[in-house]
Amino acid sequence: MTKPVRSLRRWIAGHPEDIVDVFVYVVVLNVAIQYLPQVISESFVQSLLPAVLLKVALEVVLWVKAAVLARLRDAVTRRGKAVFGVALWMVAVGSKLVVLWLIDIAFGGSVSLGGFLPVTALVLVLVAARSGVRRLLYGADAE
Repeated sequence: MTKPVRSLRRWIAGHPEDIVDVFVYVVVLNVAIQYLPQVISESFVQSLLPAVLLKVALEVVLWVKAAVLARLRDAVTRRGKAVFGVALWMVAVGSKLVVLWLIDIAFGGSVSLGGFLPVTALVLVLVAARSGVRRLLYGADAE
C-alpha cells in the first residue's frame, strides 16, 4: 500500500464525522436534484465531488461565522456591534455566493445549484441534516 493511501486511511479513521457529513450531503444533494428543477447534476457520480466541495465550504463558513459571532458578543460599543453585525450578515449572504462561484468554477455547466434562493435553502437543509444525523449517531451533545 502506498504512503498517500495509508495517510488517507489514517485521516478517515480519525474523522468519521466528516465522512458521515459527506454522505449526508450526497443524499441531500441528490434529493434536491430529484425534486428541484434548478438543481442539476449530470450523474450521481458527479454529485459526489460537489458534496465534498460543499462540506469544505460549509466548514469554512461555520468557522468564520463562529469567529465573527464571538467578536460580536465581545464588542462593547455600538459601532463595534454594528460592524460585526454587518460582517455576520456579509458572511451569511456572501457564503452562498461563494458556494455558487466555487461550484461554477469546479464543475461548469455539468453541476448547477440554481441561484441564490435555491442554494440558500440547500445550505439550510444540509446544515439541519448534518446536525440531525450527528445527534442521532453521537447523542445530543454532538454539535
